[in-house]
Amino acid sequence: MKQQTAQVRWEQRMQSPLLALALVFAVAYAVPIVAPGAPGAVHTACQGAEWVVWGTFAADYLVRLALAPGKWLFVRSHPLDLLAVLLPLVQPLRLLRLVSTLMLVGRRARMAPQITLTTYVGGSVVGLMMFGSLAVLHVERDAPDGNIKTLGDAVWWSFTTMTTVGYGDHAPTTGLGRLLAVGLMISGIALLGVVTANIAAWFISRFERDDAEERRQTALLEALTVEVRTLRAEVARLSGTGAPAPVPEVPAQDAGSPSP
Repeated sequence: MKQQTAQVRWEQRMQSPLLALALVFAVAYAVPIVAPGAPGAVHTACQGAEWVVWGTFAADYLVRLALAPGKWLFVRSHPLDLLAVLLPLVQPLRLLRLVSTLMLVGRRARMAPQITLTTYVGGSVVGLMMFGSLAVLHVERDAPDGNIKTLGDAVWWSFTTMTTVGYGDHAPTTGLGRLLAVGLMISGIALLGVVTANIAAWFISRFERDDAEERRQTALLEALTVEVRTLRAEVARLSGTGAPAPVPEVPAQDAGSPSP
């Protein structure tokens, strides 16, 4: 129990720093792709920042593994984190480090209210779309037959791919680009489905709360009705046994009527 508590405390303390590192990684990943003609020092700095972020993720994973009460269970329940640590050199899978960070920051989102979870998932959709755009632009820009040459083309392609519209005006021509397209399709369907499901769950829970409140008020009215009937029966019993009847109220006289 102590180890589990220590693990939870560590994860809570690391949420904000890892979110900041995710933003650093986002900038370091995007700059060389958006500005390929930038000086070599900029590219070197971005690559160094990516390695620093990856090293921090790896250290965080090892610490959480050491604090976890069940090591094998932790490894099986965090496969994406493990991939993000083991595959830092594979170019398209560098995105796993960002996705892993988003999952780590929102690790407790499943316990949050539906609106919070929907906001988190919506942010994940936007993040996947933007970084999918950067990844496909990096892969397809120099392809001989590629038609995704600008960031605008890449964003448009990512949006139509994640929503499974697929106009066909822009499409990847390389194997790596098509692999990214498959990942975006699956991620888009899954994440948008989660958003829809949680909005529906929020409405259902709201209706259930309203229904529970109505049932509670109905039960109170029924209890009051029973109590009134009991009091009437008691009054009738007392009246039948010779108890003094209640004094009737004297009606108020009209202001213009004479006094007796």
